[in-house]
Amino acid sequence: MSKKIILTGGGTAGHVTPNIALLPGLKERGYEIKYVGSYDGIEKKLIEELGIDYSGISSGKLRRYLSAKNFTDPFRVIKGYGEAKKIMKEYSPDIVFSKGGFVSVPVVLAAKKHKIPVIIHESDMTPGLANKLSISAASKICHNFPETAQYLPKGKAVLTGSPIREELRKGDSLAGLKMCGFNADKPVIMVIGGSLGAVAVNNAVRDTLDTLLEKYQIVHLCGKGKMDESLNDKKGYKQFEYIKNELKDLFAMTDLIISRAGANAICEILALTKPNILIPLSAKASRGDQILNAESFRKQGFSEVIEEEKLTNELLINTINSVYDNRQKYISAMDAAGTTDAVTTILNLIDKTAK
Repeated sequence: MSKKIILTGGGTAGHVTPNIALLPGLKERGYEIKYVGSYDGIEKKLIEELGIDYSGISSGKLRRYLSAKNFTDPFRVIKGYGEAKKIMKEYSPDIVFSKGGFVSVPVVLAAKKHKIPVIIHESDMTPGLANKLSISAASKICHNFPETAQYLPKGKAVLTGSPIREELRKGDSLAGLKMCGFNADKPVIMVIGGSLGAVAVNNAVRDTLDTLLEKYQIVHLCGKGKMDESLNDKKGYKQFEYIKNELKDLFAMTDLIISRAGANAICEILALTKPNILIPLSAKASRGDQILNAESFRKQGFSEVIEEEKLTNELLINTINSVYDNRQKYISAMDAAGTTDAVTTILNLIDKTAK
């Protein structure tokens, strides 16, 4: 008899893609899968495209700042909790797996009410607000960083890493080189600006381009609207706003990655064991989680880190050369981490925890 699982999580792609990474393995193990998200969040589009049974519930956001919605959203959350309880009763899953985001809170609490085991996954170094509210209902809490265990109840924390889509491991480096018009003789650097683009990172790379191109080829994922048309004909440099399906081929051909330090991005880099330089989003522009993420990776020997405020052309060039020359050191540290196959670890945990 097949087991049933409810997956939940939404609000940003980062709360959905790890769930998507688990889908092939869950199907292989015979699970019937249902996804519960918001009525019209990004998760609805991503999940329905994959043909997975989807149910939307009402959801509200818990803001730490003054907003008129702080008065209306609690009613949305209460409504969502009612809808989630109804889903639990009708679908009767064996387990719920939550990737966080505010839509997941009513789902997790409804599972607890119906005595259905819950596993939650925390991507960042310190739990976000939605996951903090869900911790008491969870049987197990998966996390990406060794340091996160100190913020979680003893006996519940499991260091798994973050599940990444299996197809990212199956790239064709020759297809990547062909797509960029590169040759196989020079090493390749991939620069990932993040979906919003990273102006400071983009500018630093472009400012040092002539020096870097003497030794490397550069593929630059610069973010929507962040292309520099004047560089289109530069030999050895290829820029894209965003890449979806061919990303695996670009990863396969890449020798070194320069990236922001969002949890999902760096977990992909770790799983693919790519030497890397992280330039975290500054604390001025975020809650500071990228700085903590990057520092953990540096301490574990996976990455070098440059603070955005200290980023200079000279520092960037020197760090790139140093990481490339010592690349085997970083690859060996990542290989030894034991969190490069998070999918299998989490699927085994789901099997063990399902009622």
